Amino acid sequence: MISCPEVWTQFFEKYYSEELNKLAFRIKEGGDKRAIHVNFTRDLLVFQEGRLGEELIEKPDLVIAHAEQGLARATNIYGVSLEGCKPRFYSLPPTRKILIRDLRSAHISKFVAIEGIVRKVTEVRPKIVVGAFRCLDCGSITKVVQEEAVLRYPHPCECGGKKFVLVPEESVSVDSQRVKIQEYPENLRGGEQPQSIDVVLEKDLAGTINPGDRVVINGIIRARPRGFQQRMLTHMDLYLEGNSIEIVQQEYEEFEITEDDKEKIIALARSEDIYEKIVRTIAPSIYGYEDIKLAIALQLFGGVPKKLPDGTEIRGDIHILLVGDPGVAKSQLLKFVHRIAPRSIYTTGKGTTTAGLTATAVRDEVDGRWTLEAGALVLADKGIALVDEIDKMRKEDRAALHEALEQQTISVAKAGINAILKARCALLAAANPKYGRFDRYSPIAEQIELSPTLLSRFDLIFVLTDDPEIERDRKLAEHILNIHQLGETLEKMRSISEETKQRISNVTPEIDPELFRKYIAYAKNFFPVLSEEAKRRIEDYYVSLRSKAKENSPVPITARQLESIIRLAEASARVRLSEVVTVEDVDRVTKILERSLAQIAVDPETGELDIDFAFSGTSKRQRDRIWTMKKIVEELEDLSENGAPEEEVIKRAESEGIDEEKAKEILLKLKINGEIFSPRFGFYRIVRKR
Repeated sequence: MISCPEVWTQFFEKYYSEELNKLAFRIKEGGDKRAIHVNFTRDLLVFQEGRLGEELIEKPDLVIAHAEQGLARATNIYGVSLEGCKPRFYSLPPTRKILIRDLRSAHISKFVAIEGIVRKVTEVRPKIVVGAFRCLDCGSITKVVQEEAVLRYPHPCECGGKKFVLVPEESVSVDSQRVKIQEYPENLRGGEQPQSIDVVLEKDLAGTINPGDRVVINGIIRARPRGFQQRMLTHMDLYLEGNSIEIVQQEYEEFEITEDDKEKIIALARSEDIYEKIVRTIAPSIYGYEDIKLAIALQLFGGVPKKLPDGTEIRGDIHILLVGDPGVAKSQLLKFVHRIAPRSIYTTGKGTTTAGLTATAVRDEVDGRWTLEAGALVLADKGIALVDEIDKMRKEDRAALHEALEQQTISVAKAGINAILKARCALLAAANPKYGRFDRYSPIAEQIELSPTLLSRFDLIFVLTDDPEIERDRKLAEHILNIHQLGETLEKMRSISEETKQRISNVTPEIDPELFRKYIAYAKNFFPVLSEEAKRRIEDYYVSLRSKAKENSPVPITARQLESIIRLAEASARVRLSEVVTVEDVDRVTKILERSLAQIAVDPETGELDIDFAFSGTSKRQRDRIWTMKKIVEELEDLSENGAPEEEVIKRAESEGIDEEKAKEILLKLKINGEIFSPRFGFYRIVRKR
């Protein structure tokens, strides 16, 4: 064995002299981060022909102790003692990265790297390393090194006393935290449950990661028997004693973009047909839906979040809802976005609860404290959440989305924990009409059972219908056949004709998916502002639409749609890597908004835009009729002791311009909603609230 303090001193002084001086300077200035980070693959596998690195993996406890002693002896220009500083080893070779499900007894006490997503984080609390105990008989202090989770008291005192009390101020403590790491969902095969492992982080590692972060944690695998005190079992639980943390995917800003990548991204952004290229990159295997694909692309780039001087925050994330017939590739669109987005969480409505969406309180297995376990929206913070079949969620579970969509926070009050978690994510949701197929003549609110308050929080709502059309069906069939041909070609890898190559090129992404991810991450560094021309264009568009609403007319759009235009226009500018939102950006996004409103907010009776029809299911005209019918019933209910006769009500309604069929339909709705009742068949009375 070559590991010894002298060899490590030589290693640090040879490869890390600059880092040693920086560490010494931090200590001299009173800094608390007493650690030096060592690149395992780059340096340790080169030094001494890699034997020191191999010994670290096989006998980490002894080798790390030698490394600490060697680090303490290393010289620095400040002459500061490096006693107590920790060496942190990162960037292990791929062969030492172990999947959580592949951990076995052979890995116990070995140095490994575990990759996964942070699921649960406890609070940072002091942990006693050396406990100081005062004898209650003679008052002397005895110190005991603590190695277990349960506090270990000293043996009888020299005076013979057996009663001791802990003295916290005399004890030595370090910051400690436990986190739970879970396997990546995309690494699971069909039917597999994601496995997890607890990780203990101490000193400068505590408090550095949050739920939702994708990390590689390097450390030593430990085992502890199951059970408690006298009832220990032979089966053991594995946990990881963390030595260093590498954040793989924390935020867009953390993406590693090389100069070569930057040149490619800038060249793409300057191309005249960049928007068409991006549309052809979004789910190329799905035919058509260019407007929807462009809207999803803008959602990936996102608008600019703003914080006002009074502390109010305005979200920059764009929310989109897709509603449509079965078999129109809604789920496929969501799955593609899940694969291509730099950070995303996918879930389906049927198997999602409030706790799964937001956060749940879980009792800690070790110390019994309650901790929060993050749900899908929290894990998707600074990314995108994808919820398929949102209409299948229970009503009370959907209520959890209200706060998350607008305020982008999740308030939790469970098990004595009061917390506000961040959920700064965009939401792309899909829903199926409750009667199977979408009825374009019925309001969307009646067909998917989402509350008006929730529907109004979506910036864009698109309806995807499956209407037979010979030319479109022919192109769709050809597109699907090309996709299957692509699959066969990749499978068999046979030589193919130029014509086949051309067909296959139509179903492959225009921009390489990995480069597209980096493109999105790079664009997030731009914070475009509205030009004066763009401001006027948005203002004119908003005012012109609102001005159509004369007295007693429906409201075409509200301030929420105005904010949606601003967010979408900012995202459009980000695509071009521009710091300024232009008139062209505004025109581009107003077309998308108009298409969305034309599908959901046009009153089929009048052909006018009515935003209330989209979100509440009741148009201005219908509301007026309902109010008129209630007034008629109220005026006529004294004609008879049983209330207003139906014949008289309908006759009066016809004189007010409401035909018999509509009048009967409104009477039925009022009866179902409990606003009128029938004391006797054919008669109606108003329900008066006490």
